This record gives sequence, structure tokens and C-alpha cells, in this order.
Amino acid sequence: MRSSLNFSSSCASTPKREILDYIECTTNGKWYEPPISFDGLAHSVRAAVHHGSPMYVKRNILASTFIPHPLLSQQEFSRYALDYLVFGNAFLEVRKNRIGEPLRLQCSPAKYTRRGVVPDTYWFVQDWKEPHQFAPGSLFHLIEPDINQELYGLPEYLSALNSAWLNEAATLFRRKYYQNGAYAGYILYMTDAAQSTSDVDRMRQAMRDTKGLGNFRNLFMYAPNGKPDGIKILPLSEAASKDDFFNIKNATRDDLLSAHRVPPQMMGIIPNNTGGLGM
Repeated sequence: MRSSLNFSSSCASTPKREILDYIECTTNGKWYEPPISFDGLAHSVRAAVHHGSPMYVKRNILASTFIPHPLLSQQEFSRYALDYLVFGNAFLEVRKNRIGEPLRLQCSPAKYTRRGVVPDTYWFVQDWKEPHQFAPGSLFHLIEPDINQELYGLPEYLSALNSAWLNEAATLFRRKYYQNGAYAGYILYMTDAAQSTSDVDRMRQAMRDTKGLGNFRNLFMYAPNGKPDGIKILPLSEAASKDDFFNIKNATRDDLLSAHRVPPQMMGIIPNNTGGLGM
């Protein structure tokens, strides 16, 4: 007799992804690759509302308090601060004139900037076929320190990325659920013998016409001498499917707020009760 239960499957005590902690940063001989995909971090910024909003709030606060400098404009500082908040790395390049004097400070996008193998050298790698090497000593690298390596910084919110992705997945699932429109709404169950075939046909046509423009209309059915239970509506499924959508959204929102540590009031969150959020 076979059993449907199996207790012999093994479970690793350490996830496979943590083996990357031992590799630190790989190199191709010219520059070091970051320990995490910067392209993935850039895409994740817009994965959830409560993930991108806190970083822009912090950026706006920093930009509003920044005093412009002849070498660094407020716009360049805004880009510099946003790179640091998103990637945990920010790069400033000093541009010099022909006599070697500083002309301006320009932010190099952290998504494409790599640290060189040779000390104090950096590369701009937007296209691997045409990498650009910065002049030695011309780039300042600000990092959010990491506990596994010292070459690149990592943002503080990494532990909340799974919540951001789950929030995005729940939203996309619900959006596709509405767009698909393949779910069954209800069954109109008629057992009243007093209804004629023509009445049934007109009711069927009226239900078909409720799709598209004006679909939130009411239907009137006149049934003299009809039984109380002669016409029933049997729901098959609801538009709000049993996927715990709101619970997922609320739980992931709380995780993201805890990771970014930004007050909910500054993110436009409306409390559910009168005294919510301390107001």
C-alpha cells in the first residue's frame, strides 16, 4: 500500500543564493561586478507604490535642504541622492578645464558605474563592447557599507524586496483577472412555469446587452401569479476572488514602511479610522 505522505525530502539549512556571499564581487580583469543586480534594483523601484515613494520622499527632503554650489547644481545633487537611496552607491565625477581646475561635479549613474580592479579607477559600462574608463582619481564613490564585501554598497531595504515583489504580483494578478473577464458571474435560475418563452428570450437578450457601455443598469421582470422562488440568482464567483488581495497589500505595505522608516503621513496613506496614524 502506497502512502501519499513523504517525510524523506531534504531541506537545505542555507539557501543556495547565500553561496554568493562567499564569492563577493566577481571580476573580468578590468572591473568588479556588483554583488547584486543593479538592473534588478532599478526595476524594483516601481514594483510597489510603498517601495518607490519613500525613496522619492527622502530625495525630495534632501534636495529641498541642499544649498547649491558653483560646482554642484541642485539637479545633479538630486540625481546623486536618488542613486544612493536606490543602489546604496553614488558617484560624483569632477570635470576639469584645460588648465586642470575643477569645472563642475557631475553625477555618474550608479546603475552603469563599476569599480576598477586597479585602485582608484572606475569604469562606465553601459555597453560591454564600449566601456569607458574614468581618469584615475576623478570619481568619488559614496557607499552604504555592506557586511560581506567592501567594494560596493548595498541599500538598506534589501530585506523588503520580497514584499515589494509580492505586492506587485498581487496587483498584476488582480489586474489580469479583471482584464480576462473569463470568470463566471452568476446563473439566473428560473423555475416559474408562468413565464412564457418570449419572456425568457427577452430576459436573455437584456442580460447580454448589459455588457459594455451602461452595464450597471437595472432589469425589471413582471411575473403575475409567479412563485416567490420562481426566479433565483446563483452567484458562481465574485470579482473580489478569494486571493486575500487586501491582506497581501496591507501586509506588504507594513513591511515596506518598516524597511524604509518613513512616516505614513508623508506617503499620502489615509488612515482607516478617525484616530489612525496618531491624528
